Amino acid sequence: MTSPDPNYGIRPSLAELIALRARVVAWPPPQRAHGSASGLATSPARGRGMDYAESRLYAQGDDARHIDWRVTARTGVAHTKVFHAERDRVTWLIADTSPYLFFGTRRCFKSVLAAQVGALSAWAAQRSGDRISALRGSQSEAPLPPAGGSRGALRALDALNRWYQAPLLDDLGLDVALQAAGRVCKPGSRLVVLLDPRSIDNLSDARLTALSAHHDALAVLLVDPLELAPPRAQLAFAGPASRIELDLSDPQLRLAWMHAFAERFDAACMRLRRLGWRALAMRTDEPADQVLTALLPYRREAA
Repeated sequence: MTSPDPNYGIRPSLAELIALRARVVAWPPPQRAHGSASGLATSPARGRGMDYAESRLYAQGDDARHIDWRVTARTGVAHTKVFHAERDRVTWLIADTSPYLFFGTRRCFKSVLAAQVGALSAWAAQRSGDRISALRGSQSEAPLPPAGGSRGALRALDALNRWYQAPLLDDLGLDVALQAAGRVCKPGSRLVVLLDPRSIDNLSDARLTALSAHHDALAVLLVDPLELAPPRAQLAFAGPASRIELDLSDPQLRLAWMHAFAERFDAACMRLRRLGWRALAMRTDEPADQVLTALLPYRREAA
């Protein structure tokens, strides 16, 4: 019998990331509109774009962020801006490579889940016809030039595989990565940010709002079940220089744990949504292809 890979779940495998393309290929494809058919069919055009086309009366369900305040003030009736559809979109994978991600107690490390989610996002972008790029918080490594097709996806997968093998000494944090995104991402891009909830503590509301205002911004928050619901038991952890033991049956210690992890996670999700981001929680004990629900539409089933 072949022994299991000792790095399984601890470090990503490029072959595994490439194989995830099959999950995307098998995903229910969007139903496109044909002829005079009406309903919830998906248009071939991708995204709402960022080039202003016109203003029209506001309708229930329109994004309040796109209200045309000048026309609304002039007419006394709410109007919303309409944009040309974006047909040359770039999907940017923005990787949080902080040490927080190199931890896990179920199935895999959060870093491995980040690589898997990023790979699925790259293959989903390739299927949608987007060009693909990736970046992280670093001064020594520039963002990948956007490229389409399998070439763009494979370059992004190679970068994710390298970045999530082990903690990086030159990691400068998520804030630096988002600063770079603000400089290089064309308005109307899709941003898929892979992050630990703790990494947004030092991000300003202004930076997050500016990105969500100009892009389709999705934050994938990576968590481990132990962080959200620890057992009432004594647990041992290996620290940088010593072994740490925590008795999580102690009410005060358990309360401190929940404040440090679960409450922070809930607060991070609420803050991102308040600032215009889509927020998706991904646990290490759940299948990574759940991210496809946020990236690819379901096919409408016949009645």
